[in-house]
Amino acid sequence: MLPFVPWSRQTLAADDPTLAHRVARGDRDALATVYARHAGPVYRYALAVCGNASWAADATQDAFVGFASRPLGYDAAAGPLGAYLAGMARHTLLGLWRGAGRLVPEDEAMADDGPDVPAAEDPQALLVRRQDEAALHGAIQALPWPFREALVLVDLQERPYVEAARIAGIELNTLRTRLYRARARLAVLLDQGPAPDGASR
Repeated sequence: MLPFVPWSRQTLAADDPTLAHRVARGDRDALATVYARHAGPVYRYALAVCGNASWAADATQDAFVGFASRPLGYDAAAGPLGAYLAGMARHTLLGLWRGAGRLVPEDEAMADDGPDVPAAEDPQALLVRRQDEAALHGAIQALPWPFREALVLVDLQERPYVEAARIAGIELNTLRTRLYRARARLAVLLDQGPAPDGASR
């Protein structure tokens, strides 16, 4: 956890590229501002993707430690700082995921275990009808990593497609394909409800 430092109005109002340069000069006030601004979204992204609070916390911490040690590695022309930090957290998550012996398919074809099922109803509409947030969370966690990540970035975090693709390290068209298939599969999972005895499908 970062130590408390008194924030100035000037620091709070600074844009991310300015803060990054100030962090590079050893300005702890600027680093605290970056943390306050971006730690929440990065953690929520990590938690939604991995479903493990401890892993999400570790990934978030690693992202900020990495940024603090090399703040000029962030290129504002490549996208927002929040996306850069989420991408750093993603690397930690993938390492933890693979370290636990879990498969991370590299493309949607490898992640697929059956034919596409068209989404007859939007997943959010299904959620409203069922009024069951636990069902949504469980269904998202049942998706393969590539589909889950696309859904979290675009539908849950409402990131622009370009930004989401950059975080996931994939082409824009690949993101669109994954998102379509994730929504279709999620709709089916939500419509089916929980498996008997809590067994995974």
